[in-house]
Amino acid sequence: MAITVTEAAAKRAKTFLANRGQGLGLRLGVKTTGCSGLAYVLEFVDDVNEDDQVFEDNDVKIVVDAKSLVYLDGTQLDFAKEGLNEGFQFNNPNVNGECGCGESFNV
Repeated sequence: MAITVTEAAAKRAKTFLANRGQGLGLRLGVKTTGCSGLAYVLEFVDDVNEDDQVFEDNDVKIVVDAKSLVYLDGTQLDFAKEGLNEGFQFNNPNVNGECGCGESFNV
């Protein structure tokens, strides 16, 4: 089981954490929503819970709760800038389909 982080995503995450002034890393999870059923959640993490799994790649810690890890195992967190749009992207090998707008997915 692993979550990886590209250099571009690590650079952006470190910038966000530095600007925030605190935090252990990023929490990656899923929530039930959207047309296809699941959506990604990415937020700062200050504390690790007992059921969390911690991954470190490119000097960035990614914390994932046990329930989300089933859907996220093998995911690569990337950061891309395309024209005026920029943001984190989730390269998840478990995804079977996505909704038309790309906001949710199913496994």
